[in-house]
Amino acid sequence: MGNRLSKIVTRTGDQGSTGLANGDRIDKSDARVHAMGDIDELNSQIGVLLTQALPAAVRSTLQREQHTLFNLGGELAIPGSVLVHDEDLARLDAALESFNADLPPLKEFVLPGGNAAAAHCHVARAVARRAERQVWALHQRDPLNPATPRYLNRLSDLLFVIARTLARDGGGSEVTWVRC
Repeated sequence: MGNRLSKIVTRTGDQGSTGLANGDRIDKSDARVHAMGDIDELNSQIGVLLTQALPAAVRSTLQREQHTLFNLGGELAIPGSVLVHDEDLARLDAALESFNADLPPLKEFVLPGGNAAAAHCHVARAVARRAERQVWALHQRDPLNPATPRYLNRLSDLLFVIARTLARDGGGSEVTWVRC
């Protein structure tokens, strides 16, 4: 890993480039920078969700995935590195199975809402889907660790299931789509 910043205002990006952790400089409009930004936004949105009152299992799951997202950002900042592994996917699969166990089958599309925590989780899910699309776009140009885009796909599924769980928490209900 590169040097940690000792000061934040470096002025090195004033001309439209940014530094990767390996020392390379790339344009701020590069697909890699977009992907890193989407991962940062996703992690931030999960942080916003974590400010809500959450069941302990949800809280611990989301906190763990924040660390994995930071690893994923590290992979993007250090081209060629591998910090997301199949074990991370297996952990998401186990969490999906656990949270899905108590949910009824879907009979209609679910709209974002239900309560503040569920709505925040839906925003995180939407950001995860965007991050996944951006990572796939980068992967087409610069092949990445194969687990990385799969991780984002699975995480967005988990966020959807957690949003459903949160909407029903404490006797609440999900908001379902009604054809107009």
